[in-house]
Amino acid sequence: MKSQLLSLLRAALPTVLAGSSAELPSTILVEASKDTKNGDFASNVALTLAKPLGLPPRKVAEAIVAALPASPLVAKVEIAGPGFINFFLAPGALQAVVPEILRLGADYGIDRSGSRGKAMIEFVSANPTGPLHVGHGRGAAVGDCLARVLAAAGWQVSKEFYYNDAGNQIANLAYSVQARVRGINPDDHGWPEDGYRGDYIADVAKAYLAGETVQADDRATTAKGDPQDLEAIREFAVAYLRREQDGDLRAFGVNFDVYYLESSLYADQKVEQTVAALQASGHTYEQDDALWLRTTDFGDDKDRVMRKREGGYTYFLPDVAYHVTKWQRGFVRAINEQGADHHGTIARVRAGLQALEVGIPKGWPEYVLHQMVTVMRGGEEVKLSKRAGSYVTLRDLIDEAGRDATRYFLVARKADSQLVFDIDLARSQSNDNPVYYIQYAHARVAAVMRQLGERGYAYDAAAGEAALAQLVEPDAVALVAALGRFPELVTTAAANLEPHLVAQYLRDLAAAFHGYYHALPFLVDDSALRNARIALALATQQVLRNGLDLLGVHAPDKM
Repeated sequence: MKSQLLSLLRAALPTVLAGSSAELPSTILVEASKDTKNGDFASNVALTLAKPLGLPPRKVAEAIVAALPASPLVAKVEIAGPGFINFFLAPGALQAVVPEILRLGADYGIDRSGSRGKAMIEFVSANPTGPLHVGHGRGAAVGDCLARVLAAAGWQVSKEFYYNDAGNQIANLAYSVQARVRGINPDDHGWPEDGYRGDYIADVAKAYLAGETVQADDRATTAKGDPQDLEAIREFAVAYLRREQDGDLRAFGVNFDVYYLESSLYADQKVEQTVAALQASGHTYEQDDALWLRTTDFGDDKDRVMRKREGGYTYFLPDVAYHVTKWQRGFVRAINEQGADHHGTIARVRAGLQALEVGIPKGWPEYVLHQMVTVMRGGEEVKLSKRAGSYVTLRDLIDEAGRDATRYFLVARKADSQLVFDIDLARSQSNDNPVYYIQYAHARVAAVMRQLGERGYAYDAAAGEAALAQLVEPDAVALVAALGRFPELVTTAAANLEPHLVAQYLRDLAAAFHGYYHALPFLVDDSALRNARIALALATQQVLRNGLDLLGVHAPDKM
């Protein structure tokens, strides 16, 4: 409905602007009215054009209203206050969204064209040194939902997992597994100072000694079983733990299109090429036997060391080189979903990319940073996992709360806010549990359709659509209005990189449906009214299903 009203305004504005130097605004605001006494929708476009036109806002509003094309959707238009334009819809106009939803089905509110260009989302990106923790889980939920929302908003989306298979953490992993292979335990003399102490290290060592073959999504290897071959142990441990990560992510409904190794940046000379390009740009200098990049020229708070005095590159450099590959691969949008501890890398990575002077936009890449997760059970914080040794794992949450609840809870709040994950609430079958509440709304429609047949009725879609204008009760109108907001919701969530908006919308939509269900009986004797109410229920079920799919959550027909 908003798009229809925007079309009317855009048709009227050229007449209003004719003969003036004012330009047609690129954005016109149309909002649903909070109080229907002031109309169903309102626009402030007259206020925004008053200054360019040099006229009082009410005069501009009067000119716009006079130029508006006639529309069967609009009963009347009024001017309020300093110049707001209020639209009152014709009876049945709002309900026109119902047949549109039923016609489009899974495509309602969804743009699958990919016409907006290529977008890449990098998320999780955990080094394979142990099981994924709940922070990785929040990143996985937010990142995967972002990918779904962006794809639904017309982007060609690629999901990427970037990790280091050869750094200090991986060396500590290899030493830890080797110690276990030799029968050394974490509390024994000879255990590596920075070794990993979780039970999973013993599992890796046992599999290595047994000569197992492991297959991860991006690598495979067979254990040599030799306690002295540290390189073989490293290779096997990385593959084993990558397989573990893949299993956790599959249980979570997450997969990736590309796995990118930090080591490949060195093997393919990407780091050296980036250094040479930065030197050629004239933004580097030598000081204290180190090579620096003048990132302060591009908004960073201080210059950054690229090559250390003792040799070797800082982490900053491969980060820049990696993002150069993203740009070279043609991604219009590059989005990094990471923990809040990565905040300090944003300015320096962007500065490094700007220093290359290859046309990369200033705000590229984009970042979505998530805050930590506190896990509660029985009113107390859960801190440890025996398998991981020092933290709660993603698999712990999935096993305790289930995939659907875990995904929903981890994405339900804005990523940059602290999150308390209440396992007891996630497991409860009550209206206090938002996942249950939303899924129950979907299942409730399926139950109505089963009851329809049990009572000897048949749903007549054509008759239902023809009678939609009868749905004038406040609960029905509120539900119809909520359904009409879904396409804009998808667009907004994608533009702002805020998938939590989908979760919140579904909770509100479920509340509107449950209110409608309790206020008005569906299976009435009046066939026209019955079919109209069922049509609205089926449209609601479809939008719930479309929205839950964006979150990677199931839409059950029975609860």
